[in-house]
Amino acid sequence: MKVLLIKDVKSLGKKGEIKEVKDGYGQNFLIAKGMAKLATPDVVANWKAEQERIEKELKETLERLAKEKKEIEAKKIVITKKLAPAGIQGSVGKDDIAKAINEQLNIKIDKKIVELKKALKTVGEHKVDIKLGHGIHATTTVAIVGEE
Repeated sequence: MKVLLIKDVKSLGKKGEIKEVKDGYGQNFLIAKGMAKLATPDVVANWKAEQERIEKELKETLERLAKEKKEIEAKKIVITKKLAPAGIQGSVGKDDIAKAINEQLNIKIDKKIVELKKALKTVGEHKVDIKLGHGIHATTTVAIVGEE
């Protein structure tokens, strides 16, 4: 019997491969445990179509992230905070930076992807790393401006 592996199976093959196995092993173990499907022409065609769709989505996502990276790195993010005797009142954290990017650049990002070792507490320019995903990082300049 021919089966299409939908998961990696040790000592048999990798996900996406079509293998010839004994009927009992294929039916009672591989198919029963959800590791494989019977390799009919429809199943194989659906598998290939699904893989092409996933590849296309990944390509589109990578293109979008590269575009967002260019936009983020090209502009300076300006955040205004009230001045205190030493620095600013409070601090600028991941949430503030994410909100500023959303408002100023119109790019939706989550505060969890902003890499900040500690909150920013001084007026001036600071470099901030943003992990967009799929190994794409953007480094932007955050300018903290004090107001009376």
